Amino acid sequence: MFKKYKILKWLLTGLGFIIVFIIALGFYIASLLPQESTNISNSNASDIAYINDAMPSYRGKILAVVTSTDTMGLSGKATGFELTELARAYYVFKANGFDVDVASPLGGKPPMVLDDDDMGVFDYAFLNDSIPRRKLKHTIALQKVKSERYEAVYFVGGKGAMFDFPNNKHIQTLIQDFHKSNKVIGAVCHGPAALVNITLDNGESFLKNKQVSGFTNKEELLLIPDAKSIFPFLLQDKLTEQGAQFNEGITYLEKISHDNNLITGQNPWSVWALAEAMVKQIGYTPKARTITAEENAVKILYTYETQGINKAKALIKERIQKKQNISRSLFIDHSAIAVLTGKLNKFYDMLRLAAYTKEIEEHHTA
Repeated sequence: MFKKYKILKWLLTGLGFIIVFIIALGFYIASLLPQESTNISNSNASDIAYINDAMPSYRGKILAVVTSTDTMGLSGKATGFELTELARAYYVFKANGFDVDVASPLGGKPPMVLDDDDMGVFDYAFLNDSIPRRKLKHTIALQKVKSERYEAVYFVGGKGAMFDFPNNKHIQTLIQDFHKSNKVIGAVCHGPAALVNITLDNGESFLKNKQVSGFTNKEELLLIPDAKSIFPFLLQDKLTEQGAQFNEGITYLEKISHDNNLITGQNPWSVWALAEAMVKQIGYTPKARTITAEENAVKILYTYETQGINKAKALIKERIQKKQNISRSLFIDHSAIAVLTGKLNKFYDMLRLAAYTKEIEEHHTA
């Protein structure tokens, strides 16, 4: 009896230490997150210099296509298009002289995915801007789209695209028309689902031998372990199956593929680079833009993955000395990803990067 009591006591003591450790770790991680000095939810496009200053003359229209699907198959899970993937590209196009129309398979108001943790100044500005709000409320039905009116088409991601993009005859015709006219085709994250099941006049798959990026199997299965049973296919598998040369970048970091007039991005962190690559491919030098805090964090994470933590810390110091902002929140996000993938050393390193960023920032503002 005494022995059992002793074992129980050890177990309870150990559990107590674990609970205390988890609570302390939670407080520590919270201390690494920045305190927002302003309410960015009140952002307005009229206040963002990048959008309004030195506007080029009108250069034509770009069509953005979003999903009309609001549920992931039979799973009952809500979905739609990703706001951040539309908003950021929308303002890159606008700042570079293009008007943007928004279309969807069904027309009307499409289902939208809005993640507060990912929202930035441009995303809230989009929500507060009456013009894109009106365009979202009344998206153009794809059957009414006239391809000759547009310089490029951009397929926005969101898991709903996996269901209503692949077999949509209007999307297939649109891509065939743009391909024949040598116009730019862009797609990001799950948006490249629009590129599958398309046959060219020569009988070959549109994707044959094309360099393509899109949401990877690793990224999909990490977020949704039962994705194979929810989606009609895994995007990476389908793109490869239809002849694409799939370029897989580092998980949840920027990666785009540029194959002549086809430009594709791996995930939401690829939107800025993809939109500016589209502008350049159309024939214009993209307007200068202040790199966002999130983009700086992505560059640092890429440096960490390819060159190690010391090089990443050196880049942090360099960017802060240049008065560039860095998203500590993204480091914390990647620490969670490290835990999910069983990489505890990386979890520790992500916290070190967040702590180092905070330290250098405080030193330069002291």
